[in-house]
Amino acid sequence: MALAKAALESQLNSRFGDVFKLAERRFNEVLPTGVSKIDLLSGGLPRGAITEIFGPASSGRTSLMLSALAHATRREEACAVIDTHNTFDPKSASKAGADLDQLLWLRCDNQLEHAFKAADMILQSGGFSLVVLDLGDLPASQAKKIISSWWYRFRRVIENKPTALLVIAQDACVRSCASLSFAINIVGDNWTTATTVPTSRQQPLVPRLLQGIKLHTERHRPILTGIRAVTFQAQLHL
Repeated sequence: MALAKAALESQLNSRFGDVFKLAERRFNEVLPTGVSKIDLLSGGLPRGAITEIFGPASSGRTSLMLSALAHATRREEACAVIDTHNTFDPKSASKAGADLDQLLWLRCDNQLEHAFKAADMILQSGGFSLVVLDLGDLPASQAKKIISSWWYRFRRVIENKPTALLVIAQDACVRSCASLSFAINIVGDNWTTATTVPTSRQQPLVPRLLQGIKLHTERHRPILTGIRAVTFQAQLHL
């Protein structure tokens, strides 16, 4: 589909010049994620807009979220996490470098409606630089059924505020209300070599441990020319 669209755009441009060329939207202010490869695709998370990061479980969504929280809180910017399914781990966030004194954590006990009402309240306040709405454990089929009016409301609320709304999900669900959209997946991993005890049986002393993962990220929105995908290594702190 993407190739067909690119071919159509090429034919239209050859006939009508730049009339059909997509204009690149540049946001006046962005919030860096702290991951240079990701920021290369977009410049960072746009303030006053919705960014969506989607992918399967264990695809690197949470790591990217923690990196963004760490980067923002280290700059003494207030952040909020709307934790729909009570999966946020403050210890992991602290280990990633986030300042928990700058972070508001709202647990919603698997209540989707509560999560959206909490997000609405936080966004209306206008005092948070980064607000994360974590829908990562919500099945994609249910996420796609979220009524569009919520996303339009959120987009309208923050469009003139210095707030970046980051939505974490299994599949794209914010649709046209997302100004920036990333798909993320693991494409490889790096394991340590098991060591052994010098005995006759040579029993392993230390099992193999995961050292890092290779992530592939593709920008789905906005549809612009230039770099749209990157692959990079994410090192784990053991």
